[in-house]
Amino acid sequence: MVVCGDDGLAHRLAAELRGVHGEQVTLVVPPNERTARPPVVGRARAASAALFDRVVSAAVGTVGRTGGTGPPAAGTAAPRPDPDGVLEAEELTEAVLAEAGVARAAALALVYDDDETNIRAALTARRLNPRLRLVLRLYNRRLGQHIEELLDQAAALAAGDEDGGPDAGAEASTTVLSDADTAAPVLAATAVAGTSRVVQTEGLLLRAVERPLTGQDGTGTGPGLCTLALLSGGDPDGGGEHEPRLLPDDEEVRQAAGRQAVVLEHVSAPAGAESAAPTRRMTGVMPFASLFSRRLRWSLAGLVGCVVGLAVALWLVTGIHPLRAFYVTLLDLFAIDDPALREPLGRQVLQLLSALVGLLLLPLLLAAALEAFGTFRTASTLRRPPRGLSGHVVLLGLGKIGTRVLTRLRELNIPVVCVESDPEARGLATARRLRVPVVLGDVTQEGVLEGAQIHRAQALLAVTSSDTTNLEAVLYARTVRPDLRVVLRLYDDDFATAVYRTLRTAYPQALTRSRSVTHLAAPAFAGAMLGRQVLGAVAVERRVLLFAAIDVDGHPRLEGRTVREAFHSGSWRVLALLGHPATSAEHVLAKGDRVVVAATRRGLAELR
Repeated sequence: MVVCGDDGLAHRLAAELRGVHGEQVTLVVPPNERTARPPVVGRARAASAALFDRVVSAAVGTVGRTGGTGPPAAGTAAPRPDPDGVLEAEELTEAVLAEAGVARAAALALVYDDDETNIRAALTARRLNPRLRLVLRLYNRRLGQHIEELLDQAAALAAGDEDGGPDAGAEASTTVLSDADTAAPVLAATAVAGTSRVVQTEGLLLRAVERPLTGQDGTGTGPGLCTLALLSGGDPDGGGEHEPRLLPDDEEVRQAAGRQAVVLEHVSAPAGAESAAPTRRMTGVMPFASLFSRRLRWSLAGLVGCVVGLAVALWLVTGIHPLRAFYVTLLDLFAIDDPALREPLGRQVLQLLSALVGLLLLPLLLAAALEAFGTFRTASTLRRPPRGLSGHVVLLGLGKIGTRVLTRLRELNIPVVCVESDPEARGLATARRLRVPVVLGDVTQEGVLEGAQIHRAQALLAVTSSDTTNLEAVLYARTVRPDLRVVLRLYDDDFATAVYRTLRTAYPQALTRSRSVTHLAAPAFAGAMLGRQVLGAVAVERRVLLFAAIDVDGHPRLEGRTVREAFHSGSWRVLALLGHPATSAEHVLAKGDRVVVAATRRGLAELR
């Protein structure tokens, strides 16, 4: 693997590849720059080289550093941050790429802070190695889509000409990522699942947790639940009484009662939580209940009841046909019938009552028209948090990352209330479209978080562009709810570490997660370098489980087999069938199916 960059993301990515995935890594950086150059607006200033090295060496291997519950826990692999080779270069020229071994590399990550530099280097690298997996960091998403198509087409043509086959470039791929696209889903998953050990794809969110087996755990005991690994039962170096076992079969799980295991669970919206952003129907028609208030609807219902009662009374008094009685009542109601001068007294009284109801109908119809007009006029305005809302996530900030977090939370059907100080923020349009409640105001001012119902919230997600604003909001929220789950987006690694440790000490009973942008982005970039199929990785002591999405079509180890049969103990296991919420172990995998599998490195290589 070759990693080229000029800021902290390059070093973090190299540490992730080297330590977690065990890959051989060459790092290309500018001369005498071991940390970030002055970054884009809103990011923290770069730390010194010595500080960065110290932080990176302790970061990825320490779960308590940015997302755990204390010191390094059993089952956490500590990555070695030092790459196999470091190459210093002022510019990323063709000669530099050749010296870094791009022609022989499996993957190349270009994570410079400049889009033009990354694109120019990607075009050069694709010419040097058509089979190379390319991962680019671009902020322009629309441009990134065109670059992906261009480089993939170039790879297919170049490899086809070289090897004489149309599928010769099938292993090559180009993936364009950005900080917002990679950090936002992890932030959302952390707020919902309470852990960074998550796997997510196409609306499916899974988390890996450690807990003792009770003898009833195992595959198929519940929806979205299976045992991924049996832990050694000792220290994280594997010195326990048992050897760690990845992807055990059902018999091994049954015999391991009482032993610590890594179990995969399906994460969904909290039970009973009222959605703060009900989705509209696909027709785009606004529901009737949102047009008129509850009081107006009851008034209309009462008026209809009066009309029905008058029609029935007219039928009983005059003996005319019931349908004619309704018709005459409506005529009286709208004052377009002849007066009942020579009619019996009962008929005259009913006509007067109908006219009175008709007078009541006029202001009611006017109120309904005005209210409906106001509803349509304010359909594009921001909603307020409904009374009694609970179990929701309070999201601070609707900038680039906040907007992506909001979209991801709503895809998971998690109720959200947003807080934004800028009335022109880019995410407000998304909030209107998703009909998510928004509180406009400075979160540091008293009463703003209370307006977002923070005292009944499930979690607080602070993702504004200011570290101090995020920290101040979290500290204030903790005074209101000491047990509130909080997730902070912080730019500087060292600051994130200090904040996490301090909040953990001050509030030991509450869940705290502090995340730097580079820490969040690195795993996604690493997964893309391993191939588009890889969704993520979970460390199990000194070993790693990879999660991948694989098409069943034409796969000899999957197609035509049941979910139960498509399992190789110690190598791979089918976890989910995408697009099928309820799948039994006897479901036969067929053409068109796409599955999520957990596999060891060797197992995934066999599946490929």
